[in-house]
Amino acid sequence: NKTNVTEFILHGLIQDKTVAKVCCSLFLLFYASIIFGNLLIIITIKTNEQLNSPMYFFLSYLSFVDISYSTVTAPKLIYDLLVEKKTISFVGCIAQLFAGHFFGCTEIFLLTVMAYDRCIAICKPLHYTNIVNKRVCGWLVAATWVGGFVHSVVQTLLAVQLPFCGPNEIDHYFCDVHPLLKLACADTYVIGVIAAANSGVISLSCFVVLVVSYAVILVSLRIGRLKALYTCTSHITVVVLFFGPCIFIYLRPSTTFSADKMVSVFYTIVTPMLNPLIYTLRNEEVKNAMKKLW
Repeated sequence: NKTNVTEFILHGLIQDKTVAKVCCSLFLLFYASIIFGNLLIIITIKTNEQLNSPMYFFLSYLSFVDISYSTVTAPKLIYDLLVEKKTISFVGCIAQLFAGHFFGCTEIFLLTVMAYDRCIAICKPLHYTNIVNKRVCGWLVAATWVGGFVHSVVQTLLAVQLPFCGPNEIDHYFCDVHPLLKLACADTYVIGVIAAANSGVISLSCFVVLVVSYAVILVSLRIGRLKALYTCTSHITVVVLFFGPCIFIYLRPSTTFSADKMVSVFYTIVTPMLNPLIYTLRNEEVKNAMKKLW
C-alpha cells in the first residue's frame, strides 16, 4: 500500500540508436538460433528410439528450459532496442523476475542432476540402469522444477513487499531483484543479503557439487576408462559458461552490486544459444540421429 509506482522505465542495454538497431538484428538472430537449435534437439531425442538413455532425457529438458529462460528476457530486449521509451508495468516486472529466477534456478539444478547421472554412469556402469531408471529420472526432473519454484517464490516475495515511491528507472534491460532493491524507499540491506544468499549460495553450492562429481569421475578414469571423459566434456563446458556469470552476478550483496549488463546477456542469451552447438558438435549419436531426422 506504500507503492506509488505503476510502471518502471528500463535503461536498456544500449543507448546509441544506430548501434541498438544493429544489436537488435543480432539478438533476433541469437533468439531464433536458440529456438531452432533447442527445438531440434528436443524433436531429435523424442523421435529417435536409440536416444532413450537418461542422459538424453535430461538433455531434452535442458533444451526446453533454455528456450523458456531466454524467452523471459530476449523478446523484450529485442523490442526495447527499437523503441525510445522502454517501459514495463509493475505486474509485468514482477512476473519477469519470477519467471527468470524460476527457469534459471531450474537449469542450475538440472545441470547438477546431469552431473550426477554422468558420475553414476562412469563410476558404476554395471549398476547404472538400476540406479538411474525411468522412475528416478522422473523424480529428479520433478525435483529440479520444485526447487526452481521455491527459489523463485522467495525472490519474488522479497521484491513484492518493498515500497516503491520513485524514482522508477531501472538501470538494466530486465527486472531483477538487485536493481529493484536500489529503487525501494526503505532500508534494503537485510533483504539484499537474503537475496544474495538465496541466489548466490544455490549457484555456488551446486557448482561445488559439480566439481566434486567430476573429481570423483577423474579419479575413476585413472583406472582405465579414459574414453569416458569424452562424454563429460560437453557438460563441463556448459557448466562453466552458465555458472561462472551466475555466481559473479548473484553472490554479491545488493549494496555492492552494479548492473553488469553484458554478463547478464551472456547467461540469459548466449549460453542457451551455445548449448545445442556444444552438445551436438561433440556427440556423434546426436549428430547421426539429426541426419536421420533430416
